[in-house]
Amino acid sequence: MSGVKVLVDATSVPADRGGVGRYVDGLLSALAEDSGEIDLSVVCQRADAERYLGMVPAAEVVAAPAAVTHRPARLAWEQTGLPMLAQQLGAEVLHSPFYTCPLRANCPVTVTVHDATFFTSRGHYDKARGTFFRSAIKTSLRRADRVIVPSKATRDELVRLLDADPTRVDVAYHGVDAKSFYIPSDAEKARVAARLGLADTPYVAFLGVMEPRKNVPNLVRAWASAVADLPKPPALVLAGGSGHDDAIDEAVAEVPAHLKVVRPGYLRFADLPGYLGGAMVVAYPSHGEGFGLPIVEAMACGAPVLTTPRLSLPEVGGDAVAYTGEEPDEIARDLSTLLADEQQRAKLSILGVERARDFTWERSAEAHLATWRRAAGKSV
Repeated sequence: MSGVKVLVDATSVPADRGGVGRYVDGLLSALAEDSGEIDLSVVCQRADAERYLGMVPAAEVVAAPAAVTHRPARLAWEQTGLPMLAQQLGAEVLHSPFYTCPLRANCPVTVTVHDATFFTSRGHYDKARGTFFRSAIKTSLRRADRVIVPSKATRDELVRLLDADPTRVDVAYHGVDAKSFYIPSDAEKARVAARLGLADTPYVAFLGVMEPRKNVPNLVRAWASAVADLPKPPALVLAGGSGHDDAIDEAVAEVPAHLKVVRPGYLRFADLPGYLGGAMVVAYPSHGEGFGLPIVEAMACGAPVLTTPRLSLPEVGGDAVAYTGEEPDEIARDLSTLLADEQQRAKLSILGVERARDFTWERSAEAHLATWRRAAGKSV
């Protein structure tokens, strides 16, 4: 079985290493172990070139023009410079990992569509962003040779809503890096708690971008209701990017004075195991996800997880997480039950660690390779 020459466009990876960054970095790290199956090239922002040279030493790493740090310039370069680069490198497949892709190229193009929530949760996106991504998804489904999605739920939604051809849509689950997300020591938990100003105060954790789809205002109100009368109420920690959900500030303003909300913004990557693994519960009451990477990372760190049975989340969480509704009273009821049941939290912790092992970047890389071989017309 001959290898396939693939160019991966990593220019869309943001500096904060959020969801798309975790995806691209995890995938490329795993592909580095499959050097016999793939002849890999990576194009990235100039600031990332050294990082990827170290991550994938056998790959040819190309720094894109400096202007691609600005989204409009990157999207323009994607349509012109990227296809030219693919041709210069002799790529057999060009992979675009974040919704958009070149409309014309001299080789097959594959693209990752991470979720369909721009269609199922239109009200949770501002008009400009929603319009852009809905158009990008429709275009990619028409123009790409194959589409990769991170869950069966996302594939099914694209077929249901957009009449996508299911024979051209491949599922490649995301993975979790066991070296970065693991059961932390008590010392790690204590260090992160001290950094958050919590000391011995227990806490409920959220990790993600503060955008309407994540349902954070309802979580804030639910948590306040669930813990207000407890003798030692756990704090609520909202970690992640600021996003564009102004309703969070309104919900936090309603929190009784004796309860504590901590909003640290982005946490250091090295602090995430201690943060997630040190929580009484990691709450993620999202209105819907294409995969749900934060819940897998939380499970890998031994955290009991409370989430919603929306779109891909039950596909990922299985019976290793607790489920709740999306309204404050539902979340409050189920969060209160879980906080009061130490035995159930311990059970979910064990089940979560076991289930997280099913999601590896090595398996994701194998699925991507199969897609690229199909696109290139090589046997799988």
